[in-house]
Amino acid sequence: MAGPAGPRRRAGREREGVLAQWRTVLANRPFLLFSGAMTGSYLLTFQVYLALPLAAGRALGADGAKATTGLFLLSAAVAVAGQLRLTGWAGAAWSPSQALVRGLAAMGAAFLPLALLPRAGAAAQLAALAVAVAVLAAAGAVVYPFEMDTVVTLARGRLVATHYGLYNTVSGVGITLGNLGVGALWDYAARHRAPWLPWLALAATGLLCATAVHRLARTGRLAHPPREAAPAPA
Repeated sequence: MAGPAGPRRRAGREREGVLAQWRTVLANRPFLLFSGAMTGSYLLTFQVYLALPLAAGRALGADGAKATTGLFLLSAAVAVAGQLRLTGWAGAAWSPSQALVRGLAAMGAAFLPLALLPRAGAAAQLAALAVAVAVLAAAGAVVYPFEMDTVVTLARGRLVATHYGLYNTVSGVGITLGNLGVGALWDYAARHRAPWLPWLALAATGLLCATAVHRLARTGRLAHPPREAAPAPA
């Protein structure tokens, strides 16, 4: 009768295989640097659900919830209508790294109207919110396809699913920590009568991410490594 040694050995080999995969991914320094640089893009996009609704409530009071619903609809409409067109246009006009850098910079710039009009009237603030949502959605439509392609490129065709898993984990942690920071900054700005401060910080986040990706591209860390030539058929 076969003992339990066989299943235990198989389980041990499977654990060793998973650990080896994670070691391989964690040793991929360009991928880790790219993951960190792109975390801010997810934080900026998430503000459609955090800072922008807070701003709508502050500007419009009881009508803030209706304005937030309208902002959600605007974001979805821009994303759906512009995804293929914007991706095709960016792919024809720019290199992947240029599309990433310019898309990230646009994400940050989306918050500048709110920083410049912190005490404007309700109509002006609503317009600034609409601009922010539309620019975030359009920039996200530009960035996302090139971002995913870059992850595959940096994975070098190996353990792509594991790379995606770690990438999403890093992004999730970044969103959580970033939202804690945005919330704390929002409260600080309210106490010190500096309503422009969170928007300026978010704009700076986009610029910082764009600069980081630009630097990675300039130093060749985002370039696809040359593939070895396939052996000639016998």
